Amino acid sequence: MSEFAQRVSIEQVEEGTELAPKFDEHGLIACITTDYKSGEVLMLGYMNAEALQKTIATGEAHYWSRSRQVLWHKGATSGLVQTVREMRIDDDQDAVWLRVEIPGDASCHVGYRSCFYRSVPTGSGDNVTLNFEEDEKSFDPKQVYGDAPNPTIL
Repeated sequence: MSEFAQRVSIEQVEEGTELAPKFDEHGLIACITTDYKSGEVLMLGYMNAEALQKTIATGEAHYWSRSRQVLWHKGATSGLVQTVREMRIDDDQDAVWLRVEIPGDASCHVGYRSCFYRSVPTGSGDNVTLNFEEDEKSFDPKQVYGDAPNPTIL
């Protein structure tokens, strides 16, 4: 795997052609993932250097699971592999945007198409009730992952 460029100047990072990602104090960089065709937000994940390198090398999304502390090839278990059609990095190289295609119609381990399947009403005072924006799951997580408790939630 190739190494990333060292960050040496604002000009290099913001205007140059070298990939010099800025990982946070935990060695992670945020990654927003959207559907390639529709632009719908599918998920927010994090990558460490290895996940970013593997994503670049394979053209398939890899993330770092903060709860399980392991490298995670998205879709390896479910078959819903995210094929990267475009990858972008923001101006100061501390966030990644993936535009992906997925087989089937889901990206969320809960079974919904998007991990952002609920909306939060604003201007509603102290009592917030989430609204489901997706009313049907694309797959049954128990059939895909079994009855084990979800290890991604603490």
